[in-house]
Amino acid sequence: MCVHTCTNVFVIAYMLFCNTQDLQTILNILYILNELLTVGGGRRVGVFVSKGGTGILLQLVLSGSKESPPSEELMLQLHSLLAKVGPKDRKFGVKARLNGALNVTVNLLKQNLQNHKLLLPCLQVLRVYSSNSVNAVSLGKNGVLELMFKIIGPYSKKNTSLLKVSLDTLGALLKSKTNARRAVDRAHVPVLLYIYQDWHRNDTRHRHMLIRKGVLGCLKNITNIKLGRKAFIDADGMRILYNTSTVSTVTKLPKTQSCLCPRVWLPVDDVVDESDDNDDVETENDTENEEEDKDHHNDDIETDINKLRPKETNSRPFEELKIYERFFLELSEDFQVMQDRHPFVSLVESSTSKNQINIVTFHFKTSDSPIHCRQSKIYYLKYIYIYSTSQKFGHTYSFQDHDGCCDHSQVRPQPGQPPLLAGGVAARQGGGAEETLAEEWAEEEGGEGAVLEVPDTALLLPLHDPDLYVEMVKSTRSVPQYSEVAYPDYFGHVAPTFREHILERVYGVQRTKIFQDIERLIHPNDILDKVVYDLDIQSCPVIDDGESLKFNSQFESGNLRKAIQARKFEYDLVLNSDINSNHYHQWFYFEVSGMRVGAPYRFNIINCEKSNSQFNYGMQVLMYSVQEAISGRPRWVRTGTDICYYKNHFSRSSIAAGGQKGKSYYTMTFSMTFNHKDDVCYFAYHYPYTYSTLKMHLQKLEALRTPQIYMRQDILCETLGGNSCPLLTITAMPESTSNDQICQFRNRPLVFLSSRVHPGETNASWVMKGTLEFLMGSSPLAHSLREAYIFKIVPMLNPDGVVNGNHRCSLSGEDLNRQWQSPSPELHPTIYHTKSLLQYLAAIQRAPLVFCDYHGHSRKKNVFMYGCSLKETVWQTNISATSCELHEDLGYRTLPKILSQTAPAFSMASCSFVVERSKEATARVVVWREIGVQRSYTMESTLCGCDQGKYKGLQIGTRELEEMGAQFCVALLRLKRLTSPLELRNHAHLLDVESDLIETRCKVSRSDTCTHRGYYSKQELTLEIYTETIIFECETN
Repeated sequence: MCVHTCTNVFVIAYMLFCNTQDLQTILNILYILNELLTVGGGRRVGVFVSKGGTGILLQLVLSGSKESPPSEELMLQLHSLLAKVGPKDRKFGVKARLNGALNVTVNLLKQNLQNHKLLLPCLQVLRVYSSNSVNAVSLGKNGVLELMFKIIGPYSKKNTSLLKVSLDTLGALLKSKTNARRAVDRAHVPVLLYIYQDWHRNDTRHRHMLIRKGVLGCLKNITNIKLGRKAFIDADGMRILYNTSTVSTVTKLPKTQSCLCPRVWLPVDDVVDESDDNDDVETENDTENEEEDKDHHNDDIETDINKLRPKETNSRPFEELKIYERFFLELSEDFQVMQDRHPFVSLVESSTSKNQINIVTFHFKTSDSPIHCRQSKIYYLKYIYIYSTSQKFGHTYSFQDHDGCCDHSQVRPQPGQPPLLAGGVAARQGGGAEETLAEEWAEEEGGEGAVLEVPDTALLLPLHDPDLYVEMVKSTRSVPQYSEVAYPDYFGHVAPTFREHILERVYGVQRTKIFQDIERLIHPNDILDKVVYDLDIQSCPVIDDGESLKFNSQFESGNLRKAIQARKFEYDLVLNSDINSNHYHQWFYFEVSGMRVGAPYRFNIINCEKSNSQFNYGMQVLMYSVQEAISGRPRWVRTGTDICYYKNHFSRSSIAAGGQKGKSYYTMTFSMTFNHKDDVCYFAYHYPYTYSTLKMHLQKLEALRTPQIYMRQDILCETLGGNSCPLLTITAMPESTSNDQICQFRNRPLVFLSSRVHPGETNASWVMKGTLEFLMGSSPLAHSLREAYIFKIVPMLNPDGVVNGNHRCSLSGEDLNRQWQSPSPELHPTIYHTKSLLQYLAAIQRAPLVFCDYHGHSRKKNVFMYGCSLKETVWQTNISATSCELHEDLGYRTLPKILSQTAPAFSMASCSFVVERSKEATARVVVWREIGVQRSYTMESTLCGCDQGKYKGLQIGTRELEEMGAQFCVALLRLKRLTSPLELRNHAHLLDVESDLIETRCKVSRSDTCTHRGYYSKQELTLEIYTETIIFECETN
C-alpha cells in the first residue's frame, strides 16, 4: 500500500474516532491500524505520527480510563499501538505526561500485575515513557521502580518475554541518577547480582542471554553514580561478574567493565574540579534519550544561506595588506639579469618578535632547567663511537649516581656542544680533537668502547643527511630545551619493500585484555605499581633499578609523561597533553631500552580520549630498532599484536573534558616481543616527521634546484616559541626575457598549499614531502607543472606544536585550524600571516585557483577530500531556496574526481562537500567563503590504511604517502588542461602532458610491480587511463 493510500486511511480513521462513541467501532479501527502499522514498518508509523496519530491514541487512553471499569481489550489495543508509535515520536514522553496518559498507564500496571496479557504492552509503553528524564524521575517517585522488582525474579522458564521487557524498562528508569540512588538506598544492587547469578547458573544452554544482558544493563546504570559503584563493590559484584564471565564465553562483561569498575583518577598530578567527585547530581532535561536523536539529521550542517555565500568585500584595507607584496616578487620580476638566485630572501620580522608573550606551561615544561637526564650505558658500555665514511667521533655517556639517577655534570651540554643522541651519544661534530679524545677514553676503559656504525643511506635517502640534521636541531627551539636527538630522526627512514597488511584482530582479544585489567582490582597485591619514568620529577625522570624497561621522550616531537610497571612485563603509559591545554592525548613518540629478548611485553596507553580508533580496525603502532638500523635497515615498521582500544575506568576531569562530567579515558594496548639484546627501540603513533627534518629537507631540496627552476624560500613569520615558519615559492623560470615570456610567467595561476597545522598528523608532512620532491624534480611532468602554475607553499603551519610533541594545538593551547576567521597576530602568527597572504592575492585579483590544506585522519581509511559546496550543503538540510540562490559551478568536484582516477589510495566515495557549523573557522571554509576560492580543500590521509583500490587491505606507509603528494601534482596538470579555454585544450603542449601522464603511470606500474604492489600491466593501465579520461571529460563537458 502506497504512502498516499495510508495517509487517506489515517485521515478516515481520525474522522471516525471523532464521530463515534461506539466501543466496537473504535476497536475495529484499532485492529485495522495495528495491522497496517505492523506490516508497514517504520515509514507508515512515521506518517501516522506526522498526522497527529499519537495525540489521538493518548486521548483515547485518557477517555477510556474514565469508564468504570476500563475496557481491557481497548487498553490492550491502545497500548499495543502506542508501543509501536512511541519510539518514532520524539515528544512522546512529554505528550503523555501533559495529557495525563502517563498516570493512566501506571495505574493500569499496578492493578494488573497478574494479568500478563495486558501487563506486557503496558511495560512496553512505560519503557518508551522512561526515555524522557523528567518522566523517569516522576515514575520513580510513583513507586514504579518497586513494581519492576516485583515482576523480575530468579530463573524461571515462564513469562521470559515479560521479564525481558521489565528489565529493559527498569534499565531505562535507572538511567536517572535519582532512581539509581533510590535503588541503592533500597538495597536493590545485591538483589540484581543474585538474579544474575541464578540465571547464569541455570541457563546452561544460553537461551536467555537477553535477560542476563538486561540485568547487566541495570547494574551498569546504577554504577554510573559513586554510591552505586560503592554498593556494587561492597556486594562483591566485581568478583561475581568476573567469575561468571570467565566460566562463560558468552557473557558480555567487557562491554560494561568500564562502568562497573570503581572510577579512579589518572596516576598523575593534574588539576581537577572538586565537583567532579560528585557525579550523583541529577540533570533533568525534558528531552528524549540519545538513541532517538540518532535517526535525525545532522544538526551541525550550516543552514544559513548567507553564511554559505562568498563575502562581497575584503575585510581589510589594501594599505594594510600591501606589506605582503614582498612575498610575491615573482608577480613583478622582470628578469633583466638572468642569474642563479639565492633561495633565502625577504626575511620578514614577525610582529610576535616585538611583542613576546609569556606562555604558562604545564607538567615538565620549564624554560630555566634543561632536561637531559638520561640513564647511562644503553649498550652496557661506557662509550659509543659513531663512524662515518670520513671521520670518527665520540662522546661520553652520562654516568649513574649510586641512587640510580644521572650525574648532571656529565650530561649537561656546554656552550657550543652538539645535541646528544637520545641514548646519550653525542651527535656528529667536527674537528680531530674529539677523535683523539674518544680513542683515549676507549683505551682508559680497557677497550670497553663499542663501535656504532651509521648506516650509509645516501643513495636511498637523497634528502637525508645526519650531519645536516644535527645542525638543524641546534637552531630549533623547544619549551623544555631539548638537548637530545632521537636515533630515528638522526639515521633517517627507508620505507620497507615488503607489504604491511592491515592486522586482523583475533576474536576475544579485547575480552582477554579487559579481564586482565579486572584482575588488578580483584588481586591488587599482585600488581607492582612501580614508577619507572616520570617527567613530573624534573631532577631525574628516569628511575632505574636494573630490572625494568627504561623509557625516554626528551627529544624533539617526543611525548610520554609517565611509565608505571604494573606487572613484570606490563607497563601503563601516560601521555602528555598539549602544552597549555588539559587534553588532546593521542600522539606518542618515545624510546624504550633495557628489554629482554623474547619476553612478552604489554604496553597500555591509558589516557587516550577519542571514543574509537583505527587501532580497533587493523592499525598497528610503529617501531624503530636501532640494532636494525645499524645493520643496514633503518626503518619504521608496523608492529604489535593483540592490539585493541577500549574504555577504561580512569575518570577525566570536567576541565579536561570540556566541562562535561562523567567522561572516561580509553586504553590503547598492544603486545610486543623484542628480537635483539641491548637494543634501543622507539614507538610512535605514526611516522615521525620533525620540524628539524623539514628544515633539513628544504636545504637538500635547494641542492636540486636547476637554472630552469624558480625557487624562493622566505620566512613568513616567527612562532610563539621562536621558530621560523618557512614559505616556499616554486615555478618555472621564463624561457627568455621577452615581454611575452615575462607576461606568461607573471600571469600563471597560483596554487596555495599548506600542511601540518595539527602536529600529530605527521602523515600530512610525508604527503607534502612527496609534493615538494615532485615539484623540484627533473621529469617532463614536473617541468610542465612548474610552467603551468606558481606554487606558494607553507609546509608546516604549527612548528611549535611539532617540536614540543603536541597532538593538535600550538603553544597558545588552541587548535590553529579553528582560528582562521579571526586569527591573532600575537597568538596565531602563522595563521594570521598565511591568511594575510591569501587576502593580498584576493585584493589584487589573483586569488589561487586551488587551495589545499594537507591533514591526517585518525578514524577513516583511504585518502579523501573535504570541499565546500552551497548546493550539497543545502541538499542535506530542510532549507527552502530558489534555483537562483543555489546557482553554483560544479568545478569544485573536478580535482577530487581526477585524483580518484589517478591516485591509488584516493577514494571519491569518502569525499564530502558539506559545510558544517563546527568547521566554519577552518582554513578550507574561510578560504572558500572569504577569499572566494571555489576549489578550497582539506585533503585527509588515513593513519591506518586502505579498504579500496590497489592498496586494499594494506597499511599505509611513507612510500604511499609521498606517492599521494606526487599524484596530487599530476592531478593539477590534468586540471590545467580541463580548465583551460576550449581552444587551448588541444594545444600540442597540453596533449604532450597528457601523453606523459599516461607513460609515467605505466613506468611506475612496471617498477612498483617488482616491489610488490601488484599494479596493472602497461597495456591494462593505458586502457584504464584512456577509458577514465574519456568518461571524465564527458562528465566535465
